[in-house]
Amino acid sequence: MNEANTNVANANSKVATNDKRPFDSPFFAVPGILGGIAERNLTRARENIEKMTLASGAVTDVLREAYSSNAKGSANYAAKIVEFSVANTSSAFDFLSHLMGAKSPSEIMQLAAAQGCRNFQATAAQSRELWELTRKVASETADPVKKSFASALQKAA
Repeated sequence: MNEANTNVANANSKVATNDKRPFDSPFFAVPGILGGIAERNLTRARENIEKMTLASGAVTDVLREAYSSNAKGSANYAAKIVEFSVANTSSAFDFLSHLMGAKSPSEIMQLAAAQGCRNFQATAAQSRELWELTRKVASETADPVKKSFASALQKAA
């Protein structure tokens, strides 16, 4: 193909592309018009992402603190259960040793009644203590979350 044919082919391809567009403005002028809008939207999106990142970091910190409080409280609760189990087992062995030394059925009945009273009192005291510990753990776990919501509401207001 010679140079003249190449120039004609190039000219024809330019004409063919321009024929397909219904507007007289060049194709690259449209992004220039919409570029300002797109740039503002991109800036807003970046700002929103930054806000969301900060918020998610704050939520993560609050949840970490709540989880830590809950883990400590659960460990204290488990330790208390073990302590109560040791005390109850010791009480049962004491009762059995006294029971082995009993000489009459009436003495066995007295020992059993006394042990029943001690068991009831111990169970009531242990239940109160576990209830207080549970309340304390729940309160300490919920406090960071309550503070976080309170500060979020203050910022929103």
